[in-house]
Amino acid sequence: MADLKNKLDWLGHWWPAPAKLNLMLNITGQRADGYHEMQTVFQLLNVSDWLNFNPRVDSKVTFSCDLPSIASSDNLVVKAAQLLKDRSAVKSGVDIVLRKALPMGAGLGGGSSDAATTLLVLNELWSLEYGVAELAEMGLALGADVPVFVYGSSAWAEGIGEKLSNIDLPDKWFVVVNSDYHCSTKEVFQNKGLTRDSSAITIRAFLDGQEENDCLSVVREMSQELDDVYRQFSDFGKVSLTGTGSSMFVKCNTREQAVFLSEQLPADWQRWVVRGLDKSPLHSSLKQFVSTANNV
Repeated sequence: MADLKNKLDWLGHWWPAPAKLNLMLNITGQRADGYHEMQTVFQLLNVSDWLNFNPRVDSKVTFSCDLPSIASSDNLVVKAAQLLKDRSAVKSGVDIVLRKALPMGAGLGGGSSDAATTLLVLNELWSLEYGVAELAEMGLALGADVPVFVYGSSAWAEGIGEKLSNIDLPDKWFVVVNSDYHCSTKEVFQNKGLTRDSSAITIRAFLDGQEENDCLSVVREMSQELDDVYRQFSDFGKVSLTGTGSSMFVKCNTREQAVFLSEQLPADWQRWVVRGLDKSPLHSSLKQFVSTANNV
């Protein structure tokens, strides 16, 4: 357990759980267990949820959130903490606070990223010394997107999204638009109109511009609102869907271009101007925090 003399340091520190975009999503098959085989590219972003972890003297795990709808024990943050406790048999406890900035059901990976941040930070707080690969394996039990956030790098992914390879992505800005419509991943993947037999592509083909998302047509059919957003947004560039939605985005070469595009959109649209990241800010923040604590 963390030395209690450092308790105030932990209490005052907030840890990022960055968002992601799927720059493409190619569904190549469906396994016997129902999971879909796919290819995708995870692009990390410079916008995050934020979590605080306050060590306790007992073994309890408590959770609170500024969004009442997820302020319960049935969420990925608590499940990640409990999984780590069960796996390690650690007796320590923690109070967890989540400041939610990323919308749910939007394809931005907020819940998965929150879980990954929980695994990584508690691994240090409780001095468990698990390696990143071990934490990623635990994260996979919570969701297919969790490992990429545990590893903390933008990546090319295959399998059900868990087979990760490094990929060098060009420096890009994005205008991301989110609708109030909540896309259910389960409903999208169960939709009879979903293409499940796309041909596999190479990383080179993606980098040369093959960036389709097989879920886009299904999502547009499921929601007239999203179809309307897609049509209007398409006036400003090539529109892509992240994950199974509902967020859509347009790539830009510069921040100035992204800001200009954002200012042209309808005033009532929820939008972000964000930058792609190669590495998660969590990992550098955690490394610096631990190094400083060890030198005190």
